[in-house]
Amino acid sequence: MKKYLHTLFTHAIATLQTKGDIPQDIAVNIHLERTRDTQHGDFACNVAMVLAKSAHKRPHDLATSIVEQLPNEDDFIAKIEIAGPGFINIFLKPNTFYAVINEILTAKDTYGQSQIGAEQSVMIEFVSANPTGPLHVGHGRGAALGAVLANLLIVAGYKVYKEYYVNDAGRQMDILATSVWLRYLELCGEILTFPVNGYKGDYVWDIAASLHREQDDALQHSATTVFENIPPDADEQGGNEDIHIDALIERCQQLLGEKSFQHLFQKGLETIREDIRHDLEQFGVVYDEWFSESSLSTNHRVNKVVEQLKAGGHTYKQNGALWFCSSVFGDEKDRVLIRENGQFTYFASDIAYHVNKLERGFDHLIDIWGADHHGYITRVKAAITALGAEENRLTVLSVQFATLYRGQEKLQMSTRSGEFVTLRELREEVGRDAARFFYLQHKSEQHLNFDLELAKSRSIDNPVYYIQYAHARINSVFRQLHDKNQTWHHDKTILTQLNTDHEQTLLITLSRYPEIIEMAAQAYEVHQLTYYLRKLAQDFHTFYDVHKILVEDNGLRNARLSLIAAVQQVLRNGLTIIGVSTPEVM
Repeated sequence: MKKYLHTLFTHAIATLQTKGDIPQDIAVNIHLERTRDTQHGDFACNVAMVLAKSAHKRPHDLATSIVEQLPNEDDFIAKIEIAGPGFINIFLKPNTFYAVINEILTAKDTYGQSQIGAEQSVMIEFVSANPTGPLHVGHGRGAALGAVLANLLIVAGYKVYKEYYVNDAGRQMDILATSVWLRYLELCGEILTFPVNGYKGDYVWDIAASLHREQDDALQHSATTVFENIPPDADEQGGNEDIHIDALIERCQQLLGEKSFQHLFQKGLETIREDIRHDLEQFGVVYDEWFSESSLSTNHRVNKVVEQLKAGGHTYKQNGALWFCSSVFGDEKDRVLIRENGQFTYFASDIAYHVNKLERGFDHLIDIWGADHHGYITRVKAAITALGAEENRLTVLSVQFATLYRGQEKLQMSTRSGEFVTLRELREEVGRDAARFFYLQHKSEQHLNFDLELAKSRSIDNPVYYIQYAHARINSVFRQLHDKNQTWHHDKTILTQLNTDHEQTLLITLSRYPEIIEMAAQAYEVHQLTYYLRKLAQDFHTFYDVHKILVEDNGLRNARLSLIAAVQQVLRNGLTIIGVSTPEVM
């Protein structure tokens, strides 16, 4: 209906432009919104107020001119009123909402699909956690957001490509490899003090045990040799954890040699990467590509973009390092591309990765990053702008990590310490459905406290249970119908019997679903869909608790069965986008 009204207003304004009442060279943005109070109509439009200044008219007079161009007789519009300084309020006929049931039951699982995306290509890169340990519950929110946003955009008519950026190069991976080797040495019988900055989780022991089964003691060196002349750690007098771990990495590389160290490095990487892949697949997240950071160096892409920035006059040298003039493009300060030791920074690799995305021809890039990376947004956009790309091709969605509580206990999220709750543990405890839905209840940039007990509860306070129960309740009604040897026949001519307030409310809510899909897709806000589904479930439960559905009157019974069948279809369509199941019995 919103599209239909938009078409009517577009035609009316075009007519006024032809007549010269509105300048033809001004941009016209017609905004229609649902009214909060139906006494003021079903939809309101403020286009007269927006265009009044450009048209050199009073908003009320312009609104009158627009209304005069709208059809006097219409199958869906009951009346149009001008309110206040120039709002145009549209009142719809009751049959408008009855037609929604026909539309839903005809379209079925395609109801709500849109073509606003016009098959534009979108690449969504999300999660991309360092493969230095299992995914924890903090990563789950970004995983849920990325997967559901992809589904939503596909329904809205976009072509979507999902990618995981594997950070398989750099210092953190070297720390992981060294951590695995030290645990391996302990399994060989060596007694040593594990570094403060090493990875301490049980998963490191597991990789080390696999390495020991494979290599026996072939990679063993005495603890004395390993730690000889190594600078003190943070828990020692005058020690520094970074200097200590870096020295251990260098010692590990020296003692093992390049070939053995790379084998160790790859074993840690591949084990954790495949563990992450499996976790995400079990969470309902499947990628089109796992892109390797190290491939950027192998293919000399990092060096190429740095040379491009140099050629464009966007770099300078200072204190032995090469800097990018990111402050010229709005960043708070300039950023290092090449360190004093000649090594590229992570930032240089990130620039090369984003340039690679753009070169692959995607119309839009969406990155989903943790809130702790917020300061990174400006510098990446600055770099791609300096290289000639349009900044608005990249959108970065910021995700606050969820805080998990078990009762009053706040659970830890530190991968380095090994004290964290994994995404797998969360999924096994509360189920995939609850985990995905709970992650998506609020805007991604808002803080989220994840209540484990609520997520497991079978109560109306648990939103995913509440919505799934509505679907199962409707299924129960149709089972009862079958048990009574009665049948349902959808007849659009009898839908006028749906005239109670609760039925009218349900009809209006059902009609909003396609609008929610488009608004959520355009704003990249999947929480709009979870809000909507909860509202639809609430409207259904309220109706169900007041009105009997399997009444004696055949016409009213069939009308109400058509209504709840439409509700069930929309619940199923929305939950499918979110990746939540639709149980028939609960």
